[in-house]
Order: sequence, then C-alpha cells, then structure tokens
Amino acid sequence: MKTKCILGVVLGLMLVSSFAFAEEKSNFTSQEWFDQGVNAYKQQKYDEAINCYTQAIKINPKDVDAYINRGLAYYYKGEYDKAISEYTRAIKINPDYAMAYYNRGLAYYHKGEYDKAISEYTRAIKINPKDADAYINRGNAYYAKKEYDKAVSEYTRAIKINPDYAMAYYNRGNIYYAKKEYDKAVSEYTQAIKINPKDVDAYINRGLAYYYKGEYDKAISEYTRAIKINPDYALAYNNRGNAYYYKKEYDKAWDDVYKAQSLGYQVNPEFIEDLHKVSEKYL
Repeated sequence: MKTKCILGVVLGLMLVSSFAFAEEKSNFTSQEWFDQGVNAYKQQKYDEAINCYTQAIKINPKDVDAYINRGLAYYYKGEYDKAISEYTRAIKINPDYAMAYYNRGLAYYHKGEYDKAISEYTRAIKINPKDADAYINRGNAYYAKKEYDKAVSEYTRAIKINPDYAMAYYNRGNIYYAKKEYDKAVSEYTQAIKINPKDVDAYINRGLAYYYKGEYDKAISEYTRAIKINPDYALAYNNRGNAYYYKKEYDKAWDDVYKAQSLGYQVNPEFIEDLHKVSEKYL
C-alpha cells in the first residue's frame, strides 16, 4: 500500500521561451536564467535546469528561490544529499523560509532518515502552522517509523486545516489498514473517494480492506471501479483475481491473472500454483 507524499515547488511567475542562439544568453539577468531553469525543470531536463539556476546564483548569490529550485532538480535526479545542501544554503539566506525546511524534510524522508525528516517538518510547521502538507508528510514519516498513533494525529491535524483534503483521509485509512482496523479504514477511504472520486488507489485500498474482512464481493466491486478509472492498472486485476479465487470463481481468477501479466505485473508464483491446483481439481 502506498503513502502519498507532496513536494513543495517554487516556480517563477514569468516564463520565457528558449532562445535560439547560445550567445544571446550571455546578457541574461539572474531572473532570466531563473526562468530558463523553470522551463527546463518543467520539461524534466534537470541537468539543464541545474545549470540555469547555477548561472542565476552566480549573478545573484542571495536568490533563495534559485537554491530551492536547484535543490528540487537534484531531488528529482535522486541526488538527495545535494538537494539537502541546496536547501541548507537557502535557509542560511532566509532562516524563516518554511518551504526550505519542508523540502529538506522530504529529501531526508527519501533517504530513510525519518527522525531528521520529522525535525524538518516540525520547523516548517513552526513557521507556517497552517501548512496542511507539512502535517501530512510528518505523518508519513511517523508511518514509516510504524508510530501509527502519531501518524493518525498528524493526518487529523491536516484535516482540521483542510476538511476537504482527500489525501489526509486516504493516508489515515492506510494507518487503520496497517493496524488491521478494517472498518475504520473503509470509512476513511470512503471519505477520500467522496472528495476525489477518481482516486484509483483509494478504491484499491478500500477493496483490500473488504478483502481482509472476507467480503469478497465488495472487494471485487472496488477493484472493478478502479479498473473503470484506469483500465491498465495491473494491480487491480491481480487483486480482483485473488478475490475471485476465494469465491472459487477460478475462470474469472485466471482471466484477471492473465490480464495482470499482460500489463507487466509479476503475479505471485505461489498464487498461480495454487490456482493451477484448484483449477485441475474442479475440471
């Protein structure tokens, strides 16, 4: 099951088109380099973005947003230590920049350094107590540490700030699922779906909660809804196949297994073996 994370991004308000001749860039201002970096970043050209932000910083070493965005480019390259370094530089320029702590927390989170991530989100929250995203991600760090009650508390705080925040209900549902409190999990996923009816993962996880309650028909219904939203979601077919298996509807189970495999999903070999055995038994 997935816990979703959010990444704060600083983007320039004004974007400029790419220029045709390299020599024209020699007279770029810091803002123009910054805007070029934003443009490259949006196209996922992270090395180019890093170069543009570096040029902006050379002209204006106090441009805190350029450090933030250079950090984001490193982050998306998976170079978390370099990202952390950039956010730290931004904080030295502006110690009250909540987003710098927030993004540094996310980099620590993806390094598996959850205590450091929690510390960073806490700093961000002290500066901006109404940042629901920071509570969500601090909850995610507690979730990763298996401190489930603390995680629930964080998601609940996010909901108090924004009662229509679907992700908060979704993540709180994940906690209850992990604690095997399946009725509560169903309730949370249901609330998330009311807010965001296209959240395919919420249907998948509500289906899992029903599955472990032994309510296979309801589970199948949830996976089917997920498939209607995303017909290429292999996990939905895999999970639905498992539910059909326990209903002894083996032909349907095989159909879903084949579909999941055709979409590149690695179906559990033990499940396939068991399905072979029971299928032969009922031939």
